[in-house]
This record gives sequence, structure tokens and C-alpha cells, in this order.
Amino acid sequence: MTTDTEKRSALTIVLMAAFADGAKDERERAAVRQVAASLGADSANGLNVWDLYQDVIAKRVTLAQAAAGLKSRESRLLAYEMAVGVCDTDGLPNEAEKEFLRTLRHALELDRAPEADPVEKTGADFARASAEPLPAPPPPLPTATAASVRLAPVDSAALDKMILNYAILNGAVELLPQSLATMAVVPLQMKMVYRVGKAHGYDLDRGHIRDFLATAGVGLAAQTVEGYARKLLGGLIGGALGGGVLGGMGKAATRAATGVAFSFAATYALGQLSARYYAGGRRMEMAVLKETYQRLLADGQRLFTTHSGDIQRRAATLTPAEVINLVRSPT
Repeated sequence: MTTDTEKRSALTIVLMAAFADGAKDERERAAVRQVAASLGADSANGLNVWDLYQDVIAKRVTLAQAAAGLKSRESRLLAYEMAVGVCDTDGLPNEAEKEFLRTLRHALELDRAPEADPVEKTGADFARASAEPLPAPPPPLPTATAASVRLAPVDSAALDKMILNYAILNGAVELLPQSLATMAVVPLQMKMVYRVGKAHGYDLDRGHIRDFLATAGVGLAAQTVEGYARKLLGGLIGGALGGGVLGGMGKAATRAATGVAFSFAATYALGQLSARYYAGGRRMEMAVLKETYQRLLADGQRLFTTHSGDIQRRAATLTPAEVINLVRSPT
């Protein structure tokens, strides 16, 4: 996407997709609102995400109007791909989201476009993989045996390495030419939190992990919205389309506002936050969780430049099929 009009239209559609299900709880809505406000302050080239968010919420812009701003077939397909990514972030879309995507496909004049069919299939593959249950906890030990069992000390260095590897992986995912790969960021983060909790003796399910992320102020759909918005505002998507994905890495390494840097930093912060939370016996006030997450996010942003080469090398061998397998694998 090369023009501000196209970026504005795409961002509007991404925000519409975030609210398409009509059932997101207030924490998720608040997270999307916070993303819009934050990016509004950082917007460049006259693109203010907060203004676009307010237009969407107040219904001052229609889907047809947003679609009309996308002139090229390539930009329309990319906007559709991002909308599918947002709707499929936390599992297969519900009926309201399906209807939104059908209406969007028609508005974008992609009804009979064969290129749009693989987008839907890949989105469904990611959604099904991310919805698969986490490994079931082992059966409880007999009472007498359990009382005598002590968990092995947690290997903090190994956990730190695992968290960093997930952060590098999620940064690399954002460099794939398929924007739907952004959908993998959230389920990979959830898997990382699951593994951190298990290392500290907690067997977590997806519901608990969602609540943990929401309490820290991190929404599922909001993360996907922010990833796409940062890539659009930072010009990474346009650079990828024009000159190759890895060619955009140099620019990304110098701008912490791109989706690559954001996903790396957010994954690092969530991993370190979960390590502190479960090491402390899951006792941390909501305000402290949010404050700690923001501080760790800043740490992750500073680490990004150091590991940008690792991210690029990981991306060079990464494929969408491998990403889906990583999301689907039980560990």
C-alpha cells in the first residue's frame, strides 16, 4: 500500500473487523481503544488511528466507503487478508464475523477472485490450530504421595532463553509475506505462557491465560490490530510488497513502531511478566501487572535492535506451514 488513502482505508477495515463479532467483552474493547489512542499519538503522514477508531465506533464511515479507498486489486486483497486475520485471531469466526467478511469481500469486489479463496483457507487453518486445546494436566497424585513431592527448582536461565526464542519467532512471523501469519502471534504467546506456568507447577487452560493477558491490559484482537496498524504506519507492508520481505528489515530495525519490533517486544514482555507472576504464586495486583508489563515492554523494545539479525535469520527459513505446525504442536 503506497498512498495514505489506501492505508487509511485498510486501517479502518481492520478496526471494523475487531468489532465485527459484536460480543467482545469490555476488557478487549478497552485494549483496542488503548491501542488506537497510543497509535494516534504516534501516527505519521497525517494518519491518526485514534480518529479512525472514533469514526468506526460512531459509525461515521461505512464498510463500502472504506473499501472505496482501496483502488488496486493488490491493496483490496491485502485489506481482506488483514480483516480475516483479525476475525480469526482467537479461533474460527462466529456468524457475525462470517457475515462481516462476506460483506467485505463483496465490497472489495473479490466475490469471484480466486486469490481470496486461499486467504480464507489459510485463515481457517490458523484459527483451527490456535483453538486446539493445550496439553491436558496429568492426573493428580495420591494424597500421601503428593504431600511428599517437591517441585524441582525452576531453571530461570532456561526460561529466559525460551522466552527470548519465542520473541524472536514472533518477530520472524511478522516478516512473512503472508500477513495472515500475524494471527500466529497470540496463540504462540499463549503457548509460551502455558510453558512458563507449567515450569512453576501450574497447569493452565486457555481461559486462564486469556484472563491473565486481559488483566495485564493485553487484548487478543487488540494485539492483532496493533500488529497490522504498526506495519502499515511503519511502511513495512508496502516495503515488503515492493522489495521483498527481508529487504524491509533494515527499516524495521531502526523503527520500534513496526509490527516486527512490537511483536518481539510484546512477546518478550509477556513471557517475563508471566515468569514473575507464577514465580510469585499468582499474587500480583492488577495495577502492578499492568505497570510491570509496560516496563518490560520497554525492555523488549530496547532488546529488539540487538536481536534483529536473529529475527531475520529465523524468518529466512520460516514458512506458513511451519508456523501452523508450531501453533498446533502440544509443546
